[in-house]
Amino acid sequence: MGDGFQRLFMMSEPEILPLNAQAALGPVRLPERSQFAHLYRHFLERFFNHETASPDGDAKTRMVQIAFAAGLPGFVVALYLYPVYHPFIAWPPGRALKVTSPPYWVQVNHHFFFVLYAFVSMAIATVFEWDMFFPDLLDVFVLKTLPIRESRLFLARVAAIAIFIAAFLFDTNILAPLVLPAVFDPPNLPRLLAGHLAAVALSGLFAALFVLALQGVLLSVFGEKLFRRFSLALQGLAIAVLLVFLLLFPVFSAVIPVVLQSGGASALCFPPFWFLGIYQRLLEGPSAAPIYARLAQIGCSATMLAALLAVLTYPIAYVRRERQLVLGPGKQSTRSRLGAPLGRLLHATLLRAPVQRAVFHFISQTILRVPRYRIYLVLYGGVGLSVVVASILRFTVERNHVHFAISTDGVRSAAGIVAFWTITGLRMAFVSPGNQRGNWAFRIVHGRPAHFQAAMEQLLGAKVWVLLAAGAVTLVALDAVHAIAPPELLTRPAIAAQMLVAGGICLLLTDIFFLNVMVTAFAGEPPRGHSNLALSVLKYYTFFPLIAWLPVATEPWIEARAWHFAFAAGAIAATHLLLSASHRRKVRENSSLPGLEEDEDEFPMKLGLRY
Repeated sequence: MGDGFQRLFMMSEPEILPLNAQAALGPVRLPERSQFAHLYRHFLERFFNHETASPDGDAKTRMVQIAFAAGLPGFVVALYLYPVYHPFIAWPPGRALKVTSPPYWVQVNHHFFFVLYAFVSMAIATVFEWDMFFPDLLDVFVLKTLPIRESRLFLARVAAIAIFIAAFLFDTNILAPLVLPAVFDPPNLPRLLAGHLAAVALSGLFAALFVLALQGVLLSVFGEKLFRRFSLALQGLAIAVLLVFLLLFPVFSAVIPVVLQSGGASALCFPPFWFLGIYQRLLEGPSAAPIYARLAQIGCSATMLAALLAVLTYPIAYVRRERQLVLGPGKQSTRSRLGAPLGRLLHATLLRAPVQRAVFHFISQTILRVPRYRIYLVLYGGVGLSVVVASILRFTVERNHVHFAISTDGVRSAAGIVAFWTITGLRMAFVSPGNQRGNWAFRIVHGRPAHFQAAMEQLLGAKVWVLLAAGAVTLVALDAVHAIAPPELLTRPAIAAQMLVAGGICLLLTDIFFLNVMVTAFAGEPPRGHSNLALSVLKYYTFFPLIAWLPVATEPWIEARAWHFAFAAGAIAATHLLLSASHRRKVRENSSLPGLEEDEDEFPMKLGLRY
């Protein structure tokens, strides 16, 4: 085996050569690249190197993680489908094993998953990066001052966007086709591969082009200034809708045969069905149902239309975005009529210490001004909304008609789901690294680390802000789901139990998630090593189901008796006191540590055990 092939599996750094050996190699010859190549490589790197995609600054590691994470779901689902098409256990014992293919509509649902996943993953990736598709202040005030033609700048950015879409489309869909021939064991392998590759490629391409065309149309019509007022809400809504499509797939798969056989507007107006038509038409050939040919035609036409809109509107949106950056955002008022009386009420009740007030208002003035914090809230809010909808909504088929149904357990779990994703999003924003400019005042006044009383007041001010924000969002969500809740959830005992559980979850989740946070909000420091994305995701998978299950398990018991309600309230209060005492102990230990200078590294002295 050659040395070059072996290096692919080596985790250590390459061998360091002696100075004589390095001198014998001659001067290092960098590859000669044109100005255009440097530009599109620069724009392409910024898709993964901006502070939102890679807050720890390690863009290459994050890029590899995202690439594998995007391609892994399709590959894993394909592996899990193998026993469905190749049963290997005969039951009961002694019975002959009869290998039969799954029913036709089950196979169609399997094909539909890969089409839907390509659509959702590409659309989410494009929505997440859509701010990077257009110029920013760095381009206007740095690149524009260099001797670079405007047309070259524009074409380099277009090339970077095309490479990004093509690369992500490749990463998302390349692993599954490696095992699908063995899984499906089709009678005609070329037709299967042609149908699968064409369907997932066009599905993902249409999703990306549609998002790009939508942004181009909105920027061209409304302009940059007006578009910014609703762009974050549009991003969050788009992510929520896309995730709802994916999360509802197990529920929606039961009604797919009815929808497709009816051939109505619901089948013709749902984009993933268009590319399922391409899949089945290429797989089955002329024997495919007529609805598939019609859907395939719509899918091809829609993809070309989205590409045409993107090509026509992107230059106009590009120019309008660049012009608005030069002019600036203009004067904006941050005063609120409701803010003054609410602030006075909070000062008299929850925020009696001056340090708590300072931190509280510092958070209020910062969280919606920094783009990175806003996108965190949008992403987490979109995920939470999609999980709530997927938990509540159900589909039933009666007399060949699809009907919507509401899950009682889903309505009960809505409070826990909303509180969990709201608080996790706020914690992510508060401790995110890379923004030290807002911390200088607290560091100068109270030191680093702050003395115990000042540190407690700083952290309590942040926890009060999180608790009020999470409580308000959760109460609004409860009020919204009550409009569709079954009658048994609208009685006074049921509503009281829901309010108690919602408030308790918000309080305890705030205590738990901020138990080990020892820094001022928005002043987190970059991690010393690489962050473990898999471990972070595992924490959500293990803790989130418990929070979603808790209201379902406790609310019926709480609403049954008055003493149950009192016992639950006492348990919440006792748990809160225990967590608060643990938090005070951790803050006291952190405040007792000796302070560090501005450029001093803590690792040699304390082995990284400060936080």
